[in-house]
Amino acid sequence: MGGQPIIAYNLAMLAAGGFTDIVINLHHLPEVVRAYAGSGERWGLRITYSEEPELLGTGGALSPLAAQFGAETFAVVFGDNVNDIDVTDMLARHRASGALATVAVCRRDDVSQSGVAEIDAHDRIRRFIEKPQAGETDSRWINAGVVLAEPGLLGYLPPHGAADLGRDILPRLLEEPGGVHAYPMTGPHWWFDRMEDYQAALNDPRLQRLARRIPSHG
Repeated sequence: MGGQPIIAYNLAMLAAGGFTDIVINLHHLPEVVRAYAGSGERWGLRITYSEEPELLGTGGALSPLAAQFGAETFAVVFGDNVNDIDVTDMLARHRASGALATVAVCRRDDVSQSGVAEIDAHDRIRRFIEKPQAGETDSRWINAGVVLAEPGLLGYLPPHGAADLGRDILPRLLEEPGGVHAYPMTGPHWWFDRMEDYQAALNDPRLQRLARRIPSHG
């Protein structure tokens, strides 16, 4: 996208937000990802890798890594989107809210293929709906694939097997103290579900500007 792999945007975003230690989950063509991202040095990051022979989903993939997260706030970033998020601001608002988790959300007219969040006046998420049917919700806020979380979330992970973060884990936190908050994005979010989405992103000058901030490869 814009001459850069999608993962490059996510690594640059996390580095700009002050994160230093990154684990990349690998399944399909792991050698390609390793060859590109390497040790993370050019982003100022320390990258390690987690091999996943069988797909475990966005929640299950965290279980083998839980011991590495320690006692600090951590981020989960989905690898199939590009977002222009000020992670420093998102992190500050997450901590001020006292939430167990904060989910970046963006507006989308057609939410039928997305995870939708219903949000109250204080940006607390009250309900998640995965790929809603027509008329099921009035919300147009979708999960943008960037989640900040406290170590308490790790206690809700399955000990083994597949699980989805948006479907199986985050809904269980909604009524817990602190709950789950939303971070309504002001910057763009690009998704690539269809060829026309891909072409629209390629032609978006905002993505081209974002691409120029990424360190060169090699």
